[in-house]
Amino acid sequence: MYDMAIIWDWIAFCVRWLHVITAMAWIGASFYFIALDLMLKPGKALPDGAYGEEWEVHGGGFYHTVKYLVAPAEMPEHLTWHKWQSYTTWLSGAALLMIVYWVGGELFLIDPTKADLTLWQAILISGGSLTIGWLAYDFLCKSRLGERPTLLMLLLFAILVAMSWGYNQIFTGRAALLHLGAFTATIMTGNVFFQIMPNQRIVVADLKAGRKPDAKYGKIAKLRSTHNNYLTLPVVFLMLSNHYPLAFGTQFAWIIACLIFLTGVTIRHYFNTMHRTGKGPTWTWPVTAVIMVLIAWLSTVPGIDSYDESEARALTPVEEKFASAEGFEDAYFAVVGNCSMCHGREPSWEGLHWPPKGVVLETEVDVARHAEQIYMQAGRTHSMPPPNAIQMDEDARRQIVTWYRGAKMGG
Repeated sequence: MYDMAIIWDWIAFCVRWLHVITAMAWIGASFYFIALDLMLKPGKALPDGAYGEEWEVHGGGFYHTVKYLVAPAEMPEHLTWHKWQSYTTWLSGAALLMIVYWVGGELFLIDPTKADLTLWQAILISGGSLTIGWLAYDFLCKSRLGERPTLLMLLLFAILVAMSWGYNQIFTGRAALLHLGAFTATIMTGNVFFQIMPNQRIVVADLKAGRKPDAKYGKIAKLRSTHNNYLTLPVVFLMLSNHYPLAFGTQFAWIIACLIFLTGVTIRHYFNTMHRTGKGPTWTWPVTAVIMVLIAWLSTVPGIDSYDESEARALTPVEEKFASAEGFEDAYFAVVGNCSMCHGREPSWEGLHWPPKGVVLETEVDVARHAEQIYMQAGRTHSMPPPNAIQMDEDARRQIVTWYRGAKMGG
């Protein structure tokens, strides 16, 4: 069972694969329908109740799309629902969150330098914040603020800023940005599941019963769809951020996350306007560029603890298990001798200014904290260190494997 780490890593890989595929499908469908909605034009022979039409060419054929602002006079025999992309994306994302940040919480979720949390406390905050956040957002949308969409969006941004700051106070930088993305994605899928789809079902039921559908249901769905449209790009950035320590490995990671939401607004405003009028507002590009330059500048402020701080910090129970296991001293010297030139607080490898992935391997605490990653990357596989950097001998790799397996079997 000591190779459960390999099985678990493959499970995480497969779930991530599913998550990326379904997210592509959801985002693609969302962008398409927003663009289609904005490009609709009045026609001379539109059916009664139709709002506009659009002709498109793709894949060797022509498509003629007609939109009804409320509903057609009669229920069509075949109706395609666009919902499973959203649901599958959220479910696979939630599963990935549990696999990486709950099961692997001691490494990826909890930051002992920020908050003294047990694993179950961190998991409770993780899951509870997503639920409470959705309930607060939904309440605001159903209030009178729903009639003032601009003010509602500004208030939503303020909530996102508060959540970003809060996450960064207790979780690792990587987990903080990922959770802000999960918080936003929960709002988006909640919009589909609790508002857009139920309101559309009411309209369909009215059509089947021969009743005239109420236009308010379409208005509600439109508000939530607009929110999803502007939140999509920041969510994608936040989901990718865990691969880029420049985004999360700084004390200003929470500000970077907030600024990304502003770029999502400027970029989507450009394309939404272009789809509607044929020409986008050019001012959005320099504004976006300035924000990205500010983000790049903030990313250079280090967020990694110093060597002395790491040495002085008390080990967590999981770190203690690996640090006290037989063979740790040999494994530690194998890691430091082969990895610290790149994974140092100030990397000595030419061209590296920050440790790859934000992983530092210098002190005993560092090595104990990243035990599983070391085992997978340098013990079970030869992916680290890179072959063009240093040739790690097999004895060193065996020392790492022996140490890790002993710690797992002994625990």
